[in-house]
Amino acid sequence: MKSFSFAAAAFGAAIAMAVIGAGPAGASTGEVIVFTTEAEQLVTHRDLPSGSCHRLPATAHVLVNRSDSDLFIHANPSCMGPGVRVAPDRGWHAPPSGLFSFSVA
Repeated sequence: MKSFSFAAAAFGAAIAMAVIGAGPAGASTGEVIVFTTEAEQLVTHRDLPSGSCHRLPATAHVLVNRSDSDLFIHANPSCMGPGVRVAPDRGWHAPPSGLFSFSVA
C-alpha cells in the first residue's frame, strides 16, 4: 500500500509540474517593421503578445519579421481566416491597400 501511495504522489507531482511549467503563451521578442513610403517613418511593433492582430497601414509596402515568432498575413483587416506564414528573419511584400493585417503565432 505504501508503494502505491508513493507512486500516486509522484505521479501527481509530475502532473502538477507539467501544468505549472506549461504556463500561458507569452509575447514574441523582437520587432516587426513595416515600410510604407519614402515620405513616411517606419512603423515598428515591439514584443507583440501571442495571438494579437495588427492592421497594416494603407500605404504598407514591406513587412519584415525581426521577432522570434511566426507571423501570419491575412487578406483582411481583422486577421480572420487563414494566413500566409512569415517566419522570423523573413519579409513579405505587401500590396498597398489597407486591407491586410498580421497576427502573431
